[in-house]
Amino acid sequence: MSSSTRPQDAGRQAADPDLCPAPLTAARHRGVYARPLARLSDLTAAAAAELLALALPVDCVCCGAEDSALCGACSRQVRALTLRPFRAEAQAPALMDMDGSVLLPVVAAGTYRAELAQSLLSFKRHGQPRLAGELAGSLARALHAAAGPAPGLILVPVPTSAAAFRKRGFSPVHLLLRRLIRGHDIEEFTLADALRKTRWREGHARAVRAGVRNLPGRGTGGQKGLGRGARARRVRGSMRVRAGPWPARIQGRTCIIVDDVLTTGATLAEASRALRAAGAVIGGAVVVAATRPPVSADPAARVPALAADGRKEKI
Repeated sequence: MSSSTRPQDAGRQAADPDLCPAPLTAARHRGVYARPLARLSDLTAAAAAELLALALPVDCVCCGAEDSALCGACSRQVRALTLRPFRAEAQAPALMDMDGSVLLPVVAAGTYRAELAQSLLSFKRHGQPRLAGELAGSLARALHAAAGPAPGLILVPVPTSAAAFRKRGFSPVHLLLRRLIRGHDIEEFTLADALRKTRWREGHARAVRAGVRNLPGRGTGGQKGLGRGARARRVRGSMRVRAGPWPARIQGRTCIIVDDVLTTGATLAEASRALRAAGAVIGGAVVVAATRPPVSADPAARVPALAADGRKEKI
């Protein structure tokens, strides 16, 4: 008889984990820092933020409580809304073919609603560090859920327009990715800032050569409020791969497009077109939030499947 089935142990009850916690030596920090300096930097920044919240409290962007830019309760809610990344392309008309096949698979960290939507909106307006930290963590979860064990993937952020950059002073997607790189959270990926916005006249000429008519005017606003057709016409021909070493770096490599919010999918479709024209293999896209909830609760979002879907169809 083995020791695990001895009579004297048969009536012994299992230890209550709340009353008998595991030894401290068995505990591990949830985020593994490759360098001690990165951990020290994060701890120092967190302590400074707490002191600043006590000395100069501000209103939480979500609930309005006097705390910091994002209070503890709303911060936990943002994390809860992005714990289960999901496939979101089925709700984006520009990413689905007429027969229902997927043109570009997309993984979203969460649905654009409640605290997540308000945090994203406030971050894009002001770029507060506390908001950047929470949203970067959400983006990292979606990237890891999408990639799975596949190594050597290239992340290509969607470029912001010159007008938006002048207004904000930063690019939201680039800022989040740089934060993840500094924290060594996405070391399995390679960042390639390979896309750029074309000048309006250049993009307009490309779209006309492609047979697109009734293009909207240049304008200075974004795509908010535009329908599916207007969004598609506005972004057609608006991106291209940067000159220099970028075409050679992405040619034949699997790329994952990264953006902040998915609406109709027109922007991601244009980014995919520009990358494919330069010889890249599109494995899919990842966004922080999708404006429409998933049609199912299935979070199946592994890049081997994404890459296969991306190679089957061309936008």
